[in-house]
Amino acid sequence: MAALDARGISAWFGERKVLDRVSLTMRAGQVTALIGPSGCGKSTFLRILNRMHELVSGASLAGEVLLDGQDIYDSSRRVTDARRQIGMVFQKPNPFPAMSIYDNVISGLRLTGVKASRRDLDDLVEECLAKAGLWKEVRDRLRQPGGALSGGQQQRLCIARSLAVRPRVLLMDEPCSALDPTSTRRIEETIGELVAEVTIVIVTHNMQQAARVSDECAFFLASQGTPGAIVEYGPTSAMFDNPQDSRTYDYVHGRFG
Repeated sequence: MAALDARGISAWFGERKVLDRVSLTMRAGQVTALIGPSGCGKSTFLRILNRMHELVSGASLAGEVLLDGQDIYDSSRRVTDARRQIGMVFQKPNPFPAMSIYDNVISGLRLTGVKASRRDLDDLVEECLAKAGLWKEVRDRLRQPGGALSGGQQQRLCIARSLAVRPRVLLMDEPCSALDPTSTRRIEETIGELVAEVTIVIVTHNMQQAARVSDECAFFLASQGTPGAIVEYGPTSAMFDNPQDSRTYDYVHGRFG
């Protein structure tokens, strides 16, 4: 596991500034939830944490993202290395639909040129699917297409795929927003199990979910055309029960957003 430390992060899309000097420490072995209304920069911040922001044409940023004290944006660091250590699960499940469940899990290894024996791959597939809470459901159909799974199963397959490359941090961008309550509960259980092995940062609009799964919480806000910034950050229980800023209280209690 590793700590992530964002320092003075500002971000732009062309001339439009969307984040203003955001600093946040995401502690090793904990779940940090990013909350706030739509358009306040949460997902942009999440993508900056594993160098996906730079894939957007015209996008730019300032600041540092430190993984155990080393800046992932340092010119000597490879982009692929940063993304291997800091995995990402997106809002919409995105398995390779025509690829088998088995091949979906190990696809990251093949893309990065990692060599392994068939037995090692078999063990890895079982391990990662088990960690994602999917093994018992698919162990008899590993050669069937990943796209044939239900939405919740596809999302857990994407989690298994991310885990296969042994990330130290796992970023999750509203991973349950398109799922039914049963699938959402299973994903939340998976998060609770995974945090013993990997640091997790999750964006969610569901305040009950943030309260259930996270150890610490950061409230983002952008108002009247200003860039997004963090209003308040701290232990989740304090953020919900005794926030220091009235705007945090109003948001977590559903008065806006």
